[in-house]
Amino acid sequence: MGYKNFRINLIARIILLTLSIFLFAFLLLTTNFTLSVILTGLLVVMQVAAIIHYTDTTNRTLNNFLESIRYSDFSQPFELEGLGSSFDKLKSSFNDVIKEFQNVKAEKEENFFYLQSVIQHIGIALIAYDKNGRVELVNNATQKLFQLRNIAHIDTLSSFSPDLVQKLLTIRHNENTLVKITGRDEMLQLAIYATELKISNKTIVLVSIKNIQNELEEKEMEAWQKLISVLTHEIMNSIAPISSLSNTISTILSGLQQSADIHPDLKEAYEDIDMALHTISKRTEGLMHFVITYRSLTRIPNPNLSIFKVATLFDNITTLLSDDLRNNNINWTVEIEPDTLELQADERLIEQVIINLLKNAIHATSQTSGATISMKAMINKRGRVVIEVTDNGQGILPDVIDKVFIPFFTTKTTGSGIGLSLSKQIMRKHGGNITASSVPDVETKFMLTF
Repeated sequence: MGYKNFRINLIARIILLTLSIFLFAFLLLTTNFTLSVILTGLLVVMQVAAIIHYTDTTNRTLNNFLESIRYSDFSQPFELEGLGSSFDKLKSSFNDVIKEFQNVKAEKEENFFYLQSVIQHIGIALIAYDKNGRVELVNNATQKLFQLRNIAHIDTLSSFSPDLVQKLLTIRHNENTLVKITGRDEMLQLAIYATELKISNKTIVLVSIKNIQNELEEKEMEAWQKLISVLTHEIMNSIAPISSLSNTISTILSGLQQSADIHPDLKEAYEDIDMALHTISKRTEGLMHFVITYRSLTRIPNPNLSIFKVATLFDNITTLLSDDLRNNNINWTVEIEPDTLELQADERLIEQVIINLLKNAIHATSQTSGATISMKAMINKRGRVVIEVTDNGQGILPDVIDKVFIPFFTTKTTGSGIGLSLSKQIMRKHGGNITASSVPDVETKFMLTF
């Protein structure tokens, strides 16, 4: 009935337009009523415009529908009231299609926000960028790793590491690589993996970045501990009987030397043998002490954690080493920022670590004019407590700096190579780290990061 109404309305408009045209022609040809002719002509034009507008509704509706799809605007329903049932069906179909598009769009948005939440909760840093370095996506782990809130372009990371920027801009598809970064507060070993994606005819590089410094150090320490455990076990098994036998034979010889019936010509030989046995015994005792010392690397106790003020720790250390500092004419400075800074750790073990670092610093500045040693505590930009021990002594050469924490390695002629290794293991037990940097004869700095 609606479609029929539309057809009747359209026929009526056409008949009325036809009559208007005949009237216009009649007046134009048979009368001199100019005003009537003009009015009739305007009436014809208005009726033609009305019919065009009336019949063009479907085209306008269809155009609006397609424009909504083109610009993904599905917020407005389509209204075609009073045009008949066929137009009601058209309106219903249009609105059903729009509803489907709305559902698909809502589902895509839900999936997008779901994936965004997953990406933001991943603990590994993720960066997606195009071939020009323009960043498309970063997650919270990336911002935390690089301590940057806004990363719009890969070049933004130049302040963190130019080498890292160069690697990210040149990395290839499915490439794994390592980048070592030595910062002011800590050293990072970044494991980087890249993959390329094609999105809308654009190449996107998706890179995952993970700091594996802690894992590497843990594995390294475990390897050293296993090696030391095996070596010390085998050495002790060999040394113990040698020491026991040499002491036994030395005792027997002492008894023979004191015997009255010993031949005079054998006394000198007995003395030589006794001296050799004494040397063997002394060396075995030295080796046993060496083994016992290195066994301590595998027997570090778990920290007895407590919360204490760093100022108290520094005061105790200053009291213990004040004589050494004064006797070596060392300019000594202490700085704590803020003054109320507290630390959760095993105070006894951390005190042992710092004293070892300070004794090394005193030794390093023994030949330095105007020797200076400083001890500083602060909170770094990652919110972690850092203690620095700095001196202006002879320093550590670049080809040696990476080896100073290796067991058995030492730059001292009388060193055992255990102090810094022990210090590193103590820091690892605390979930922290110790790093070193040095410019020979200018500044050497050891940093404890908790």
